[in-house]
Amino acid sequence: MSPKSDKIWMQRALSLAEKGEGFVSPNPMVGCVIVSEEGDLIGEGYHERYGKEHAEVNAINSVKDRSKLKGSTLFVTLEPCSHHGKTPPCADLIADLPFKRVVAAMKDPTKKVSGKGFEKIRECGISVDVGLLKSEAEKVNEKWLHFAEFGRPFVTLKIAQTADGYIAAPNGDSKWISCKESRERVHIWRSRYDAVMVGRSTALHDNPSLTVRLAEGRQPRRVVIDGPFELPGHLNLFSDQFEDKTIIITHNREKSEKEADPMLKMLQSNYFRGEVLVTDKMEGHVNLKQAMKQLGESGITSLLVEGGQQLSTALIKKGLVDRLQLFIAPKLLGGGTKSVFGLGKNRMEDVIPFKSFEWSQSGTDMLLTADL
Repeated sequence: MSPKSDKIWMQRALSLAEKGEGFVSPNPMVGCVIVSEEGDLIGEGYHERYGKEHAEVNAINSVKDRSKLKGSTLFVTLEPCSHHGKTPPCADLIADLPFKRVVAAMKDPTKKVSGKGFEKIRECGISVDVGLLKSEAEKVNEKWLHFAEFGRPFVTLKIAQTADGYIAAPNGDSKWISCKESRERVHIWRSRYDAVMVGRSTALHDNPSLTVRLAEGRQPRRVVIDGPFELPGHLNLFSDQFEDKTIIITHNREKSEKEADPMLKMLQSNYFRGEVLVTDKMEGHVNLKQAMKQLGESGITSLLVEGGQQLSTALIKKGLVDRLQLFIAPKLLGGGTKSVFGLGKNRMEDVIPFKSFEWSQSGTDMLLTADL
């Protein structure tokens, strides 16, 4: 097979991998293609659901004539796993079959794998090539790779503001600053992130549901920062059909312990059925760095923040925003609530630069996508 055809098959595997977005977390997205010795596609698959078969297994199972596996090449976007998790090791399965070559886009950086999968396959006499379209593979799994390195979710901050920088009018009204197309895009994002977060003020004044309604896809977990643990139970986050998907993060340890008391729960017909995480109190608020670590421990690898001014500003100040998605509507308010305020930057040389950015159009809005 030529380097050119190898690239075409890996691109196909990457396209397959992306089909798992929003369904496989906290696992990575993986695609796999099997090509016969004659250069024909004989099997393909991807990791479709968390806890279900991995991409390599699905691809191998899709091969109708197993005799064609002899001398074939397996293209996979990530190193095959070498340990028992929800499923058996893929490296063992591959090593037992008559493949001639395995081409992988990248090595798995986690301690459980990190080269062990390749080693098992090579021990059985199968040639292994690593690094084809590596940067593209890293882009597909950027959120998972971030989580694997830092142990906290990849955080995207979404803001919708007017052209002069306001997210709400002086009377608090914020519906709707962005256009219909932008709102639909946000619902697509919700379906692709593990969780969506808002702050206490947004939960209280806007009473959001944070559900996927304008698009198809899974419902994300919902996170609300409620330091004092005093938000009323009638809010949508605590009373709708997805209540069990809601996570409250508080610094009120005493009240949270009472909430978790099993005896009290038995006596209450409307007790909260979600999860409560407790952090230390820092400057009168929830310790956000601690909160992100705890969310990571809960299996949340990606987080979409739809907060107001206070939460947005606090996350940026703490260096916890990885990506900014800023919708700018062709409207002027001239007053109200600024999207971000009080970053503590008093000189131009202190500004927070973007690592990279791009502009695109979203309906009548402009969308700035920037990595911080």
